[in-house]
Amino acid sequence: MARTRRLFTQTGAALFGLSLLPLLAGCDFAERTGLKPAARPALSADQDSSAQQAAPSGTSRALAAYYQKLETRLLAQGLLRRDGGGPDTAFDARNLADNFAAIAFYDEHSTGTFLKGTQALSRFHPWRGPVRFEAHFGPSVPAATRTADRATIKSYAARLARVTAHPVSMAPDGNFHILVMSADDGPALRDTIARVWPEFPQARIERLLALPRDIYCLVHTNTPSAPQGHERAIALIRAEHPPLMRLSCLHEELAQGLGLSNDSPLARPSIFNDDEEFATLTSHDELLLKMLYDPRLRSGMSLTEARPVITDIAAGLTSNR
Repeated sequence: MARTRRLFTQTGAALFGLSLLPLLAGCDFAERTGLKPAARPALSADQDSSAQQAAPSGTSRALAAYYQKLETRLLAQGLLRRDGGGPDTAFDARNLADNFAAIAFYDEHSTGTFLKGTQALSRFHPWRGPVRFEAHFGPSVPAATRTADRATIKSYAARLARVTAHPVSMAPDGNFHILVMSADDGPALRDTIARVWPEFPQARIERLLALPRDIYCLVHTNTPSAPQGHERAIALIRAEHPPLMRLSCLHEELAQGLGLSNDSPLARPSIFNDDEEFATLTSHDELLLKMLYDPRLRSGMSLTEARPVITDIAAGLTSNR
């Protein structure tokens, strides 16, 4: 489909994504508390499970209806595949190397605007410290959905850790924050970001609160400039999504937040492609993630420096295919 699916953003650059559904320029984020009884601290949206769940607004209902129709239409067209690719999606070492270069060394919408057709060459920027996913939910998200989403994220974290051989887990002291929130959860979104990333730019929060409906989900990360162990990310997943689109958003944004920050129309089989063909991580994408955390590639490398190494790694990964 020739439309925006997601937005990937890194501390300063915006990256629009594919099938279900980014901002990277060069900003640095710094890290950031009579006898009357002390006031009790307010609970965050996802901690206050006893709060009365209000009926969704008209805006939220309209978004939910739109995304449900969209998912139904994509499925009817044979898109949003979950098979990981097959005989119809063959690729070789050269395809893999070229796709990795396009996805790991370029950033879409690097100007920080929501405009299509802009890319910037970037230096290599995987996480160097451990990745700890933490889920946060708006008051609009039912308890059963929260339980299911946490289980999905925990399982996916284990898969990403296995594929990358990098420490990826789900933890209560996260540095990769996943916000599952609806159009009605603006106050919770503000409060959560203020708590988990106090230096996060206010202008970007306002953008998160006013996303057009064709941006399904997004991720912001500071990996290009953060010191090792100080990496952070925030992914926003619209709570209005039906189950498969929600799963697709989680798969892509969490993987893109690890350092695969671009999409390529030539990548197949892949979720890093705007054609909506695949909803979940493919066999090709797992190889991209292996390459992303291969010790032969160093954070900060230019594409020129990395190209011979990329070629060698891709050849090794596809030799038995």
